[in-house]
Parts: sequence; structure tokens; C-alpha cells
Amino acid sequence: MSEPSIDWEDQRTFLSVLETGSLSGASRLLGLAQPTVRRRIEALEAGLGIPLFTRSLTGLTPTPQARSLASYVRAMAASSEAFVRAVSAPEGEIAGAVRITVSEFVGIAVLPAMLAPLRQNHPGLVVEIALSDASADLLGQEADIAVRMHRPQQRALVARHVGAIPLQFFAHERYIAQRGMPDSLEALANHALIGPDRTGADLALVDSVGMGMSRRSFVIRTDSHAAQRACIGAGLGIGVLQTPTGLSDPGLVAVLPDIVVHHLETWLVTHEDLRKSPRIAVVFDHLVAAFTDYARGRITR
Repeated sequence: MSEPSIDWEDQRTFLSVLETGSLSGASRLLGLAQPTVRRRIEALEAGLGIPLFTRSLTGLTPTPQARSLASYVRAMAASSEAFVRAVSAPEGEIAGAVRITVSEFVGIAVLPAMLAPLRQNHPGLVVEIALSDASADLLGQEADIAVRMHRPQQRALVARHVGAIPLQFFAHERYIAQRGMPDSLEALANHALIGPDRTGADLALVDSVGMGMSRRSFVIRTDSHAAQRACIGAGLGIGVLQTPTGLSDPGLVAVLPDIVVHHLETWLVTHEDLRKSPRIAVVFDHLVAAFTDYARGRITR
């Protein structure tokens, strides 16, 4: 019995439908007509001999078989995208696409300023920024470079420790003018606090401060660190920020400046094979230097 011939474009369409939940969503994502998306899904189902989605008035629901196949198609998509990035510039030139995965906060508040001198020196570079608090699979080529707050364990990865980023309490000067400056950890209980909502690691960090704080201590609760920063900047209360970011904002003031809540050990990571690529090497080395300066309080503006 011969194996079915499966077209990659049909698989890519399947992944788009899976991720968007509808034919229309996949159509917009891929830039295809909706009937074309439908035909590709039907062709893939016929080739595999199994249904991939159940149809309903609310959209498409993936079958258990479809969910089990998704990881394979995602791996193929990541490899395809890595292939395109690898050939996006002539051999030896510092140009082409480099995909960087970072946490939401770092990607919004820290990384852009670091990229400005890099792009000025190497205008042929194209930078793709993937915002995620989950660790991208560098071995599976989901990204070229990762900024991580934990040490990678895989031997095929090259990791450079760039320092420990301190975290401290900050508030906007308007808030301090209205409510006054607390003079102790205990005094924070009388202030409006901004903090995490449901993320276990962040709530554990709150507990480690050792003053009886919990989720119920916060009048503004969000698991988005970028949103926490925005709320602090709006004068809504006191919250924790990466110290270099807080100090670089002229409207913010450090609260209890002698107290460091935590240190974020930080690594720059890439695959050992990619480290030899000129475009990857230039971006990696630049970011190692930039994050080392950042961890030490030297801000890129």
C-alpha cells in the first residue's frame, strides 16, 4: 500500500485553520480565497483518509487526530521559515532576517532601543520579534536568538550569561505627590499596589518579599508585565519594574530604593550551528553587549 502524497501547502493551510479556528480566518492569514482554503482542507482530509475538523455554526473544531498532527506541522512550518531566513541574504553579508524571541515586557520596553544602533550599522538586517513568555524551541528552529531568564540545558545551544537584572518598586511622581513616599515594606500595605493576577511564578515572587503580600494586596492585577508598567506610569499605584527601565523613565521614582525585590538572571541563546552565520553572530554579539550594559544599569536610549 503506497503512502499518501501530501502537499505542503495543504498542511500549511491546515495549520492556519487550526490556529484561527475558521476558514475565513485562515483565508485572511494566508491571503487566499476562502473556497481555496476549503478545497485544500478537503484535499488533505482525502489524502489522509481522516476528518480533521467538525463543522458547526460557531466555526471549525479540530478532531483529536488533528490536534495530534499539529505539532508535526508546526515543526515543518518552523523549519520552512528558518530556511527562508537562512537564504534571505547573500552568503557572508550582514543582511537578511533574524528572528528574536523575547518576553512581552522585554520586547516592548527594552529591546527596541537596543535594535536602533544595530539597524543603523547594518541596514540590510530584518528583525522579527516574537513576543512570548514561553520558551521558543531553538532546536526546532522556532527562532534564531532567544532572551531567556533561565539557563538552557540543551548541549546544542550556545548561551551567554549577560547578568542579573534587578527588580525594584517604582511609582509615578504624581502618585507619590498625592499619597506620599512609603518608608518601609510594612508601609506599602497602606498604598495602592499593582501586581500579578494568576501567574504562579510571579505570585511566588510576591510571597518571597516576606511581608504577607498576596494577590488580594493589589488594586490593579494583571499578569502582563507591560501592562503593569503602563499602570505604574499612569499613576495608579506602586509596582515592581526592572530597575534599569524604571530609572530610565523621568516620570517614575524608585520606592524604597535600597530594597531589591529580585534579580533576573538573563541569558542570550542561539543554536550552535547558527552561531557561525555572519548575520546571527552580529546580532547575537550586539545583544550580549547591550543586555550586559542594561543589567548593569547603563541604558540604551
